[in-house]
Amino acid sequence: MEHFVVSARKYRPQTFKDVVGQHAITNTLLNAIENNHLAQGLLFTGPRGVGKTTCARILAKMINSDGTEKEDEDFAFNIFELDAASNNSVDDIRNLTDQVRIPPQVGKYKVYIIDEVHMLSQAAFNAFLKTLEEPPKHCIFILATTEKHKIIPTILSRCQIFDFKRITVKDAKAYLQYIAKEQGITAEDDALHIIAQKADGAMRDALSIFDRVVSFSGKNLTRQAVTENLNVLDYETYFKSTDLILENKIPELLLQFNSILAKGFDGHHYIAGLASHFRDLLVCQNPSTVELLEVGEETQVKYLEQSRKASQAFLFEGIEKANDCDLKYKSSRNQRLLVELCLMQLASITFDGEKKNSKQFIIPPSYFEKIGIKPIPVNTKAITSTPASTVASPEISKATQQVTSNQVAEPVQDDSRRVLTLDAKRKTTSGLSIKSLKTKKEHKIRQMDVVVDETELPKDTFTQDQLVSVWNVFVKELEATGKFNLASILSIDVPKANGNAIQLEFPNATNKLEVEREQYELLGFIRKELNNFDIHLDITINEEMEKQYAYTTEEQFEKLKEKNPAIDVLKKTFGLDF
Repeated sequence: MEHFVVSARKYRPQTFKDVVGQHAITNTLLNAIENNHLAQGLLFTGPRGVGKTTCARILAKMINSDGTEKEDEDFAFNIFELDAASNNSVDDIRNLTDQVRIPPQVGKYKVYIIDEVHMLSQAAFNAFLKTLEEPPKHCIFILATTEKHKIIPTILSRCQIFDFKRITVKDAKAYLQYIAKEQGITAEDDALHIIAQKADGAMRDALSIFDRVVSFSGKNLTRQAVTENLNVLDYETYFKSTDLILENKIPELLLQFNSILAKGFDGHHYIAGLASHFRDLLVCQNPSTVELLEVGEETQVKYLEQSRKASQAFLFEGIEKANDCDLKYKSSRNQRLLVELCLMQLASITFDGEKKNSKQFIIPPSYFEKIGIKPIPVNTKAITSTPASTVASPEISKATQQVTSNQVAEPVQDDSRRVLTLDAKRKTTSGLSIKSLKTKKEHKIRQMDVVVDETELPKDTFTQDQLVSVWNVFVKELEATGKFNLASILSIDVPKANGNAIQLEFPNATNKLEVEREQYELLGFIRKELNNFDIHLDITINEEMEKQYAYTTEEQFEKLKEKNPAIDVLKKTFGLDF
């Protein structure tokens, strides 16, 4: 069997032009070599698999080349690689410094590549300081590390530092396409993109994943094969989840999450991916930020299509909820329930419980269908500010002549006279807060306005006796329902009829405010009983009346005695005093 060489070794760059994604560093090193500006102490730092050791080897080979060597010359006698992870003692560094004194037998320079230099001990670092600061002319030290912060400052100050960056998804995918072409492998664009993303900026990891997936799927590399082999959630999962969320299909969404867990995926990974998916949809909504979307061309089309379905407000709230779930996941005792609750909240963002409510009419649609008139929808929140003529046609005005203006009367069986309740049936408010009292008052004001022609409402005349009789009936009904305070206030003065105005006098502003607060119920009753819908209240304050109610103790006793003579008998029998 032919010996297999992994792609990371087989396709290791041999020149700076072959290095992927580090153009700034390779150009700097090339210019330094050409202009003879190369420092003798170099520090290559950056994440794993981005080309630090590779660039060090290329640099060591280039500075020893003079054009007369063979093509396959590697200058092995001039390049010394030391693994500081296993050679981190003072003795190892002393052996190295002893070798530095010997000049090279072939080429100009001896190059010492110390990998994972942060693993050196404190004593080894100190032993290396003097040699690194003043090396012989024929020596160059190249230090490589993934953790620059662990290197002591005295070493850092003696080196030129080159920070290697992560390989971008775009660059990694382009290099994978080149390798796939070299090996005669047919690969889908999305498949290579997923591999590049999974590598997380490390080209060596990308090549290792590529080899693994090729071993699994053969010469045809598909997106499905890659996601199955790498055990990752592909884009289709999140596209389907987002569609279910936008359509408020909570049961189907929970079933999909259950199937994801059944395949062995982690709920934390799923919800974090969903937040990233919302982020990608958000950047698709602005043409200037589409370039931030790191996906294949086919997937990009799907993102653009779905981003048109989701509003910006939904995506902002969705990202916030998903991110909050992500933060709470590790500390949660019931992690599955946490994710399911988050999914239900996401599916409820765009849900409007009233959007399917067709009862947006002052009079039921069935009535208009009977008389052959097309029903006119009415915005109930704007009734008070909308003139009757703009809401109802003349035919409707005639049909609603019998509707009372208070809308509190019991609905009769005939649909033509039924008045639907406004927002009060949908919203319940507490009777204890100021806000609820204000809401209740506004609702009663809306109830006073009916979409009819006010000129056709009845305005029968009435006498003083009729007014007093109806007034007393209303007071007794208040007492029967337990509203003794309001009944007592309405009994302070006898109402006086002055045309369509009911004149009242109260001793203080508190009494007036209390009556005005309940005037809609009072006027609704009186207007209906007297068949006059132009009746209104005219309340004044008479402070002299308040003085009349400021009784002395004797006056209070006399008043009580008038109401109940037995009180005087009780006082005399037991010899009571005030």
